[in-house]
Amino acid sequence: MTLDDRIASIDVYSVTIPQDDAYLGGLGPGESVNSAGYFVRRGNRTIYPAAMRSAVVRVTLDSGAEGWGETYGLVAPDAIHAFVSDIITPIITGRSPFDVQAIWEDLYDLMRVRGYTGGFWLDAMAAVDIALWDLMGKLTGLPLHQLLGGKHRDRIPAYVSGLPRRTIPEKVDLARSFIDKGYKAVKIAASVSYEGVEREIAALREGLGPDVAIMLDCHWMYTPAEAVALLQRLAPYNLYFMEAPCKTEDVAGLADIAAHATVPIAAGEEWRTVYDARARLEARAVSIVQTEMGHSGITQFMRIAHLAQAHHAKIIPHATIGAGIFAAASLQASATVLSLPYHEFQHSIFPHSAKLMNGRLECTEGYFALPEGPGLGVAPNDKFWDNARKLG
Repeated sequence: MTLDDRIASIDVYSVTIPQDDAYLGGLGPGESVNSAGYFVRRGNRTIYPAAMRSAVVRVTLDSGAEGWGETYGLVAPDAIHAFVSDIITPIITGRSPFDVQAIWEDLYDLMRVRGYTGGFWLDAMAAVDIALWDLMGKLTGLPLHQLLGGKHRDRIPAYVSGLPRRTIPEKVDLARSFIDKGYKAVKIAASVSYEGVEREIAALREGLGPDVAIMLDCHWMYTPAEAVALLQRLAPYNLYFMEAPCKTEDVAGLADIAAHATVPIAAGEEWRTVYDARARLEARAVSIVQTEMGHSGITQFMRIAHLAQAHHAKIIPHATIGAGIFAAASLQASATVLSLPYHEFQHSIFPHSAKLMNGRLECTEGYFALPEGPGLGVAPNDKFWDNARKLG
């Protein structure tokens, strides 16, 4: 393994992630799993698999050194494989992993004429991007946070994401159990708030007290006027932020909500690039940016973070369903971002993902630990391979 190693091959795997609780909770009224293993959340009209899974890439150099990357593989993971095997691998074979940012720009330009400035194509690029940064760390012996310019913190505050219980009292009890362990912030999802968002927020505030941060993820469910009206009704409960209140493509609507809101508006999990972020930040549509490493990759995660800070916005990264690789990348990158008060902790996924990895990947007493070692600081273990299927 030398600094002039070149990219030799890329493999793609679909990995099933074990769970105790269903993501966000069990099936709701009128929801059922179809013949392909998917169901649609009626609240936000979004498709999910019954079994959580992720798409993982392995980039191998001429010397045999391996770098690991990951993106979302919840639906149609073969699409990631097709993009990687048919387009990305032939284009970047023989290049150095140290060309990572130039490689990202070269790949992005390839598909603009076909309208691929997002979606599966950018997800595939994100996975490869993460793997190349991982390789740079391994070749230099440096952790990712040092490659990115240095860390501001050794541990990262976590907020508890989702309360996958059926009734409001059960949700309050679950939230209380995390607060008792040292967590200071909780987020609920409007798409599974079957007894009503207002009732649930009110019960949480009463049950958790005035000092716990309560966040609301709207999953793009409302019109701008509906979101503003909801915020007015929720004013007594002192929300920390409202997330994704209206449709992604409605930038003007998001800006209108932000202009009328008395709490911060958050968005960004579905953004892939700094170009997505620029339009929203310039419109003052958000004051909290929720970049998702599994969609952005490291190169764009950092560009978005720097742009957000230039607009005096805070960064609270999104991180939900993965095998642990993009989670490690997100934590490493988050350690380098100055204006970062929290990082999402998806408690129904993350502890199981951590069991698929060698290396430190843990969240306890309200904080994530920073992975240790060169590159990402994690790599697949035997349990990962028990749950992995090579694509192609």
